[in-house]
Amino acid sequence: MNAKTRNLIARRRRLLQKLTGLSLVTHGTFLERFSTCTRKNCACHQGKKHGPRVYVVVYRDGRQRQVYVPQDQVAAVRIGLKQHEQAQGLLQQVTDINLKLMREGLLEESLATEEEGET
Repeated sequence: MNAKTRNLIARRRRLLQKLTGLSLVTHGTFLERFSTCTRKNCACHQGKKHGPRVYVVVYRDGRQRQVYVPQDQVAAVRIGLKQHEQAQGLLQQVTDINLKLMREGLLEESLATEEEGET
């Protein structure tokens, strides 16, 4: 295996290690919304709506779900959403490396090299 290939494999390993640090990763969309209640005399019916209330919109079983985020968890959820963006970037880079290895006919060999710990 040449030096260029070893460097690609080492870079891939470093990128994958960065993924392990993204423990708050959250795949969804941040949503703040205001609402009205069922009390007829409440000010929310005159334009002073309740909120904002925070939700994370996720997709499960082909359906959109809005999951309420308690106020004390908003900062962590925001971090998790940013971590998801970081994870996507890291995975794109790993994909690019794997495509290079594949074109060189070394993708499967690179897996064996990873398992042996040779880089």
